[in-house]
Amino acid sequence: MYHDTLIRVQNGFMRGKLRVKVPYSRLDFEILELLASIGYLESVQRKGRGVKRIIDVKLKYDKDKNPAISKIKFISRPSRPMYVGYSKIKPSHQGYGHFIISTPQGIMEGREAKKKTTGGQLLFEVW
Repeated sequence: MYHDTLIRVQNGFMRGKLRVKVPYSRLDFEILELLASIGYLESVQRKGRGVKRIIDVKLKYDKDKNPAISKIKFISRPSRPMYVGYSKIKPSHQGYGHFIISTPQGIMEGREAKKKTTGGQLLFEVW
């Protein structure tokens, strides 16, 4: 589940680690690639074969060694999924944060989903 992956990334930032390794799943890999393309992570690589596949995440810090991700707020939970239409997608933290949405066209950022006029499951908010 993506919750565990994001908690591992957040813990890596809190401990000042340069890299974090997480078990591979396609959903986790897509979410981490999206975070890397937005600019929250340095790089994401898939490594290994079969059951030993992992995702190697290189964490990103600024010049003062502050982490790129300040906070991750989970919105949908396994017991309570939250869905949103494209017209209800609002900016996160006055435009400084990002909503991550699972749509029928894949995992995408809130602004991109609104631009493509598609809604979906609101997974989490990151800033």
